[in-house]
Amino acid sequence: MLSVQERRSAPAGDRPPRRRRPAGRQALGAGAALTVLLAVLALVSLLVGSGSSSPGRAWDYLLGDPSARADPQLRLAVLQVRFPRTLAAVLVGLCLGTAGCLLQAATRNPLAETGLLGVNSGAAFAVVLGLTFFGADSSAELLGWALLGGIAASAVVLLLAASGRTAGSPLRLVLVGSALGATFHGLTSYVLLGTQATFDTYRYWTLGSLAGVGTGELAPLLLPVALGLGTALACARPLSALGLGDDGARTLGHHPQRIRLLVAGAVALLGGCAVAVAGPVAFLGLLAPYAARAVTGPRMTAQLLLSALVAADVLILADILARVLVRPWETPVSVLLAFVGGPLLIGIARSRRLSTAGATA
Repeated sequence: MLSVQERRSAPAGDRPPRRRRPAGRQALGAGAALTVLLAVLALVSLLVGSGSSSPGRAWDYLLGDPSARADPQLRLAVLQVRFPRTLAAVLVGLCLGTAGCLLQAATRNPLAETGLLGVNSGAAFAVVLGLTFFGADSSAELLGWALLGGIAASAVVLLLAASGRTAGSPLRLVLVGSALGATFHGLTSYVLLGTQATFDTYRYWTLGSLAGVGTGELAPLLLPVALGLGTALACARPLSALGLGDDGARTLGHHPQRIRLLVAGAVALLGGCAVAVAGPVAFLGLLAPYAARAVTGPRMTAQLLLSALVAADVLILADILARVLVRPWETPVSVLLAFVGGPLLIGIARSRRLSTAGATA
């Protein structure tokens, strides 16, 4: 065996190769670390807020201190304000991270996210319709309209993309989604021109925020989110085959068109629920899969799980910062994500690994 000094002085070609940590163990370790981090951030989210309730008093409440439990203001802050938005941050992060990873893999497009299927623009148009013509004024009503619009827009994209010779192809999905998104955006702007009151409410919703979310509003979304996540895991193996190209996937017994349409359906559920809760949150579904692929490589199941955890961690951290940066007011969480996501996206675009990242998706 070579001594340490001999190894340093030996030519590069004569050095023994470094032993790399197995990728599976590396992904498992990263997943465990992200899960622990998520639990810690969830606890911090329950302790910290923009109001007057201190973290110490919130900690006493969580530990069951009688004087803290008797404080109605503290109970309101912890149980009715902070707990629902903590749950919402986890839920939205899981949805956006999983949806972004699915889309990037199915379309082999490293810049794909939920807006690619018209989810964001469809939800925005539905919210404007609800505000203008149906008198929607509560957060629960806006959530329902946004969910309905996001899923309906995705359904239209799927119907249009499933027809013709190139049914279900990545290019067709992208083109149809972009065209429909632009159409909805134009219709939204047209309706907003004559309704100032609607524009004021819509402007707040479209910034993207987790403030004002209640536990009762999240409960109906648990089933579609579970269905979307289950479909995503079921698509992991077919998507891995799809990474070999359509011909390679067919050789292994898979149907590329069916896989993409199934993925698009899962993305419609996940993206629709996420946009309904938090509004159009930018960059998160785009960047989380990159972080996951840096650890997992081309393994789709690990990519999906890590992408979901990364997005949940980032979103809950951004929501905590949104509460404390400009107290007693709050910063929209999408603004903070844009400040971080913009430079990161530029860095990714300048990176030599861009084409590799897209290929391994």
